[in-house]
Amino acid sequence: MVSQLAAEMGQPEDPTLERSFRGHKDAVTSVAFNHNMKQLISGSLDGCVMVWNFKPQLRAFRFAGHMAAVMSVAFDGVNGTVASGSKDKTVRLWQPSVEGRSSVLKAHTGTVRCVNFSADGKLLITAGDDKTVKVWSVPGQRFQFTFSGHSNWVRSCCFSPDGRLAVSGSDDKTVRIWDVTTRQCIRVYDDHSGYVNTVAFHPDGTCVASAGTDNAIKVWDVRSNQLVQHYSAHSGPVTNVAFHPSGDFLLSSSLDTTLKVWDLREGQLFYTLHGHEGATYGVDFSPAGDFFASGGADEQVLVWRTNFDRVMADCVLTSVQPNPRLATTYPTAAVTVGSPGPGSAVPNPRIPRALEGGGGAGPPASRTRSPTRQIPTCIATEPYHSVSSNMAAVRPAAADAAEDLNSGPEHRWCCDRAEEHQDNEQSGAFECQNDDGDGSHEVFIPPPMNLAELPPALSATLQHIVGQLDVLTQTMGLLEERLTISEDKMHRLDKGLQFLHKQPSLESTSSPKLHVA
Repeated sequence: MVSQLAAEMGQPEDPTLERSFRGHKDAVTSVAFNHNMKQLISGSLDGCVMVWNFKPQLRAFRFAGHMAAVMSVAFDGVNGTVASGSKDKTVRLWQPSVEGRSSVLKAHTGTVRCVNFSADGKLLITAGDDKTVKVWSVPGQRFQFTFSGHSNWVRSCCFSPDGRLAVSGSDDKTVRIWDVTTRQCIRVYDDHSGYVNTVAFHPDGTCVASAGTDNAIKVWDVRSNQLVQHYSAHSGPVTNVAFHPSGDFLLSSSLDTTLKVWDLREGQLFYTLHGHEGATYGVDFSPAGDFFASGGADEQVLVWRTNFDRVMADCVLTSVQPNPRLATTYPTAAVTVGSPGPGSAVPNPRIPRALEGGGGAGPPASRTRSPTRQIPTCIATEPYHSVSSNMAAVRPAAADAAEDLNSGPEHRWCCDRAEEHQDNEQSGAFECQNDDGDGSHEVFIPPPMNLAELPPALSATLQHIVGQLDVLTQTMGLLEERLTISEDKMHRLDKGLQFLHKQPSLESTSSPKLHVA
């Protein structure tokens, strides 16, 4: 009855361990899913890259080409190429087949700590102990250019989803945002009190997560350059983070041997997973988000079924359309070291503040997941795609509401006469007829404002005002979503109580009697 009640109330299921792979001879440092979901790639301190096939009848491939430990692996979902970075100061590009052919890229003068592909598969970004971040052309396998600015080892780097920005984290305790076009650093975040081990872009490209030896996870909004979330995440250094494809969850690994799932919408710890027998180093979500993988010091690669995202398709989806200028414009000013503290941060509509009124949010000491917690309502800035292949696409609720609103008799306007008034349209006005035939009215459309004709200072001020209005609009949308979440929880609780009232009482249930002849 408990499981039936949980299903009735839409309670998410816990993650489950699906498979484990053994074959490495030392700690597993990095994992990455093949986008066709047929293979999983891992790198290890044993100097090998392993390609694990999900079909049981297919054996794993072991690629031995590096002369030292493999620190990072990445998979290119476009060209099917595997990249690996090593302590031997080289980057190798592999074909994930039996032959295991590879080509070597040499440009770093120190250990290569991180490798990542751009979303279109055309560029590869690498970072290393030579304090640089380098960009390569994948088709020609040629070095392109270097991002220079860090003063210590660079441990992590990646491209934004649109490929226009890059982010890097370093032992100099800073996170840097780079413009790929101008090849310049456009922002520096220096709020970490320890080495930055890992950085990752949010799937919609608006936020960056970072974590390191200060045991904390921080989330930054790259549009407003504000710290929007802070978690006192683990009891040991955080080694890696990965966003769920929906953008609503963050997975972290740590030297404290645990994996943790964070609910970014609620700003709190969602799950704590104990599966590895030692420190955990690498994590990655599958492209659909229905699985995630982890690797650690116990030389194992574990594959988990997500489960908790199954009820996300039942969420109420609201289409919040961002201002195009705000969504596509990134800061281009000179480097500014430091950032406002969390107390002055502007709330991000996609990722709310962990604690209102400033300050960080740390998980409760003994909490793994509240047994009655519901998956929150989702906000989608673009059409949402369910992670379940057999689940129909969900239409944004705001679109349906707008259609219902415009379908009322007082809002239905007949514009059949539009063709008769082309001259009016060309002059900036058009005429529409009411359904009731009461008459017509003219609507004058002013010409669009050309910001290029305005003084630069006034144009910049107007763009800033528009951006702030957009943030306020999306914040109001978030508040409405919060109300929807509360109403949804009350509705589910009411359904659960009704379900319990319908169950027969144990006292009124008569047990069968045994008759002995």
